Amino acid sequence: MTLTIRPALSSDVEALSILKLTAFRQTFIDGFAVPYPPADLAQFEQESYGVDRVAAELADPTHATWVAQDADGALLAYAHVGPCKLPHPDASADQGELYQLYALNAAQGQGMGGALMRVAMDWLAAAMPGPVWLGVWSGNDRAQAIYGRAGFTKVGEYGFRVGSWTDHEYIFCRDGTDQSL
Repeated sequence: MTLTIRPALSSDVEALSILKLTAFRQTFIDGFAVPYPPADLAQFEQESYGVDRVAAELADPTHATWVAQDADGALLAYAHVGPCKLPHPDASADQGELYQLYALNAAQGQGMGGALMRVAMDWLAAAMPGPVWLGVWSGNDRAQAIYGRAGFTKVGEYGFRVGSWTDHEYIFCRDGTDQSL
């Protein structure tokens, strides 16, 4: 399969919104079966993955998003980064955060995640030198292992709100001088 990694464009807003929502559902609803209350889930999905939210993220110069697409132009995976907003005493908004790195289930294992991680880390190193942060669900051992291999270490925990539901999340950090991937 021929894949292209490229920056997301404003013309990708609708397709990226669908990709983000689908990847979230495949991971947390279908994969981990997290029992989010339906009303809370619906509100979270709209606020996090709605077209208006995705358009605002793409328009924000402090954020960057890349997509992986197949030869037909279908979006299969994405990475989204920007200023750190995690609740950790050593984190600050002038440091970078990997907000999201997702691939559709059918596209996993094809190297897209690693390629997206590399472009995201390169961008953050240039735009926000210093530590890079991320939050990962405590039950996602596979993602934690991937981040560990990329030089991230667990440095804290916090509650991630999905309406009245709280996911138990881990905070990971990677030293800004670590250029290995």
